[in-house]
Amino acid sequence: MTPLRNYEHELNESKLIDVLVPKFKNEFLRDFLVPRSRSPYIKANLDEFGSETWLLMNGENKVELIADKLNEKFGDRIQPVLGRLTTFLTQLYKNGFISFKEIERK
Repeated sequence: MTPLRNYEHELNESKLIDVLVPKFKNEFLRDFLVPRSRSPYIKANLDEFGSETWLLMNGENKVELIADKLNEKFGDRIQPVLGRLTTFLTQLYKNGFISFKEIERK
């Protein structure tokens, strides 16, 4: 399986990823309800492991390769890597943060 990011992101002061989740998907609601001085996004803050995983999800890396790279970088700190990674990806998928190249999201 090849995860794809559905949202943009930015790097915060702590050098971790903030996923930019739109407050409203409907353009009219966004323009009407979000004050001009406010961000149209909710920031979902990822920890060190989540940030690294997010950056590795580029639409080309398969889950197995992402697990290998996480294992190389974090070693024992992220064990069991495959279990943690699949749980994290499942949560991201269920909440619409990612999709998979091999699955059409409905």
